Amino acid sequence: MLGAITGDIIGSRLEFLGLKRYDFELFTPECEFTDDSVLTFAVAEALLDNLPIAKNIKNWATRYPGRCYGGMFAKWIHSENDVPYNSFGNGSAMRVSSVGWLYKTIKETLEMAKKTAEVTHNHPEGIKGAQATTAAIFLARNNKTKSEIKEYISQTFDINLNRDYKTVQANCQFDETCQISVPEAIIAFLESTDFEDAIRKSVAMGGDVDTQACITGSIAEAFYKGIPIEIEEKTKSYLNPEMTIILEPV
Repeated sequence: MLGAITGDIIGSRLEFLGLKRYDFELFTPECEFTDDSVLTFAVAEALLDNLPIAKNIKNWATRYPGRCYGGMFAKWIHSENDVPYNSFGNGSAMRVSSVGWLYKTIKETLEMAKKTAEVTHNHPEGIKGAQATTAAIFLARNNKTKSEIKEYISQTFDINLNRDYKTVQANCQFDETCQISVPEAIIAFLESTDFEDAIRKSVAMGGDVDTQACITGSIAEAFYKGIPIEIEEKTKSYLNPEMTIILEPV
């Protein structure tokens, strides 16, 4: 889960710059956690403490306003009910990483990913994006190879992961949908050599870089069995105490 937060923070200052550079400074004073991290913590807390998912997401988003929430989501936060709005944006995938760590079977993992997505993103593509992300995390933490992860995601969710990284990078544009950003984030992971390389490749693609790096980082952490200690410590320095407490069991 910390891998998702790390990707979000690193990508936060680079989202709209369109640099597509690999050799950027990972952390600067301009970095911050965005809606990706806030909602990741909201979902994790809800699952750990058996809280209503929708209400806890609204609670966290209200406590942390101005974190680049999407327009439809921002309206939903302040709505009087918890009715989902049929979104297929990548918000369902960016907040789901804890699910990949908390359950013992792939069946339960996919069921819970659906539950966390459909409170807002009840469009089939929104649910699929969350499920594909958390499936990759589950498989990675259970020692599956990249080839096995790629095959499962491709066949189960009908996602094309056969594209070359450089080709994807050359054609990548800003897109907040699950259909575009989730495959791109997974490809960045598949072609990485370690955790830092995965984050750099994801950001260097361009596009919705903080969310792509969030998704890539969540998978890379599981596959590479952790995060380099200096990156972990730097990431945590951007967080509030209530956030770091939630990280411990996930």
